[in-house]
Amino acid sequence: MTGSSTFFCGIGGSGMLPLACIVAAKGGSVAGSDRALDAGRLAAKFEFLKAQGIALFPQNGSGLAPGMTLITSAAVEETIPDVVRARELGLAHLTRPQLLSQLLNAAGRSVAVGGTSGKSTVTGMIGWILHALDRRPTVMNGAVMKNFVSADTPFASALVGDPGLFVSEVDESDGSIALYRPGVALLNNVSLDHKEMDELRALFGGFLSAAGTAVVNFDDAESRAIAADVPGAVGYGFDASDAQVRGSDLALDARGSTFTVASGAERTTVTLPLPGRHNAANALGALAAVQALGVPLAEAASALASFAGLKRRLETVGTAAGVTVIDDFAHNPDKISATLATLAAGPGRLLIFFQPHGYGPLAKMGEELSATFAGGMRADDLLLLSDPVYQGGTVDRSRGSDWLADAIVRGGGKAEHVPERTAIGARLLAEAGPGDTIAILGARDDTLSEFAADLLRNLGNRG
Repeated sequence: MTGSSTFFCGIGGSGMLPLACIVAAKGGSVAGSDRALDAGRLAAKFEFLKAQGIALFPQNGSGLAPGMTLITSAAVEETIPDVVRARELGLAHLTRPQLLSQLLNAAGRSVAVGGTSGKSTVTGMIGWILHALDRRPTVMNGAVMKNFVSADTPFASALVGDPGLFVSEVDESDGSIALYRPGVALLNNVSLDHKEMDELRALFGGFLSAAGTAVVNFDDAESRAIAADVPGAVGYGFDASDAQVRGSDLALDARGSTFTVASGAERTTVTLPLPGRHNAANALGALAAVQALGVPLAEAASALASFAGLKRRLETVGTAAGVTVIDDFAHNPDKISATLATLAAGPGRLLIFFQPHGYGPLAKMGEELSATFAGGMRADDLLLLSDPVYQGGTVDRSRGSDWLADAIVRGGGKAEHVPERTAIGARLLAEAGPGDTIAILGARDDTLSEFAADLLRNLGNRG
């Protein structure tokens, strides 16, 4: 898109912002709009975009001009004035994944990271390994990568480097994963989330088959079964004895993990400064992917020792008055299970705030969510549920957070539906005591991080 004029409608979205920054950094003229900008929310994010030379406009069609290409996210409806105006002007129109797939498919070397959970973390790990080893990758991520955060780049979800070495997470929720033709396709895991399992199996199978090399988590039964039809798939895992990239001697503690990784004649020790078995598995996948690019395991493992993680991925916001506040993106059963298992391994009580990321997900996987919370919480832990994210439309709202709370209680967990976030904040402050952990869980809402930061400040003022 170098030299082109591109307008991103929904530019503040987690998948749109980094893509806009990559296009702008490569010399393209970039502008955009966002409903959060019009509502006066998330000012810091939009100031950052302006500092990148990106012009921002109200979402009323006024920013569109002849010769532009309109880029829209999945959250943008056909009736939004920007889209209507683009049609009137006869502008070219690409969806976010269509543009991303053009960039990735044009790269001489590329890694696309897919799966239900862990995509952003694995993408960040691969990007950091390649950067630390001076390979100069371009990285497109759906989360802020802490290693690349600076005063000038507080929203570092993109890294601009060599366009010929492109690393990106790719999404299956809208079927767009079928657009990608990566040099290396990594499949981390497959479980119920946005689509039914049969459709997911077909999508991920096509994703692996379209790649030069398929790298697959053999510890995940679904991923392994999909890979059975893909010739030459490279497996990784801790438990799978036939995995070509094999982890062993895993030792977990509150600070992170250590393990041994072996592949052929290569063998080395990994020290990962992120807690949780799921993160050790993510690291094993990242090591397998960069090995497929020709990076020696020992060099890659050494780089991982300084991987700082991602924003909103089991992120410790801070500790005040003896209470630790965690901010986490967990929103589907797999992610929530991993988060609960990691946090429950530590001392103290868990006070959890979960905002479901929509009424649709509750309808699709409400039973799995309730079972995950009920099974993952300890007797003294408490879960407070706000109403789900709702951005308008005709979605069926008959199953809400009151239903989910009741289902968790029936399963043996301690959960309450508290519709308003202000009331949840007051309740968490009243409940929390020294040694407790407050965990803020949810997706599709950047204000959750602001809520976590406010909680920490209020704890400090209280203490």
